[in-house]
Amino acid sequence: MAHEENQEFFKGRGAQVNTHNKFLKNKYVLDHIEGIDEQLLENTATQLFEENPKKIVSESNSPDLSHMYSINPYQGCEHGCIYCYARNSHEYYGFSAGLDFERKIIVKRNAPELLEKYFNKKGYEPVPIILSGNTDCYQPIERKLKITRALLQVFLKYKNPVSIITKNNVVLRDIDILSEMASMNLAHVNISITSLNEQLRQKLEPRTVTATGRLAVIQRLTEKGIPVRVMVAPIIPGLNSNEIPDIIKAAAERGAVSAGFTIVRLNGSIAEIFTDWIHKAFPDRAEKVLNMIKACHDGKLNDSDYGRRMSGEGHIAQSIHQLYRMACVRFLAGREMPPYDLTLFTPKGGKQTSMF
Repeated sequence: MAHEENQEFFKGRGAQVNTHNKFLKNKYVLDHIEGIDEQLLENTATQLFEENPKKIVSESNSPDLSHMYSINPYQGCEHGCIYCYARNSHEYYGFSAGLDFERKIIVKRNAPELLEKYFNKKGYEPVPIILSGNTDCYQPIERKLKITRALLQVFLKYKNPVSIITKNNVVLRDIDILSEMASMNLAHVNISITSLNEQLRQKLEPRTVTATGRLAVIQRLTEKGIPVRVMVAPIIPGLNSNEIPDIIKAAAERGAVSAGFTIVRLNGSIAEIFTDWIHKAFPDRAEKVLNMIKACHDGKLNDSDYGRRMSGEGHIAQSIHQLYRMACVRFLAGREMPPYDLTLFTPKGGKQTSMF
């Protein structure tokens, strides 16, 4: 698919299209007198939608994510990362995985109350729970709503281990809670860094904190005794795959004790969104990058194979794995994330009265 270079590019947004929701029969278009229909696109302001779920902790039974427990206080994410696998889940809410995903945000204000009920279930055995298994729990609206902070207060009250995944420096606001939990081996923080190249970062992740800012977050958390893992994710061959050693080195110098990575996967509507985006953002190398991604996923952009979907396979994926392993050996030797302490869990939150 060819794109003209002067085609309008929505700055400050990742997706440049609103893909059709497969669960909906109808879609919005511009109806021209000439009889030519075009997509209805406009760069509108972010909207918030309230949801009151009955449960808040999700368990994944996928073979490569077995028994992963997670909480997502928000659905949709204003960060606008073009590659985000969570985009597809927005279609369940009747929205598009494209522009809608990053400007129509669903909030779950009752999440802390539901978490406390979850901990008080009969027979509950403590397990580490991830904040942001799907969308970033520290996306911009968290500054105002403070749902994530209220969740952390519940984790601390019950002394249940928590792992956070974020690319936003708002996490530093909660350093008081996290440092107290880390002192009891109850908290891990994972900071995602996709690129140290600011021009690339602005196109890949338009509303996120700069890489310099994220490195500063790693350093500040480390200084407070909070263990940090750098997530070099996702690796997009031909775009940021050459940066793996530099990212791990920079994170290690700021105190990171571990690293992780995934290779990009473009399932569902993300394949269309990403293909449109890369032709507009990097027209000179779009086809090369797309072909390299396919080479990691058995010749397809869409890949649901549990043994391959996140790690890839083939010679390009093997070279990425090797580069990652060499960087870890060189810059993170002798370091590791401390194990969680699962023995401190306090049923009913001790003798404290309920927060709700």
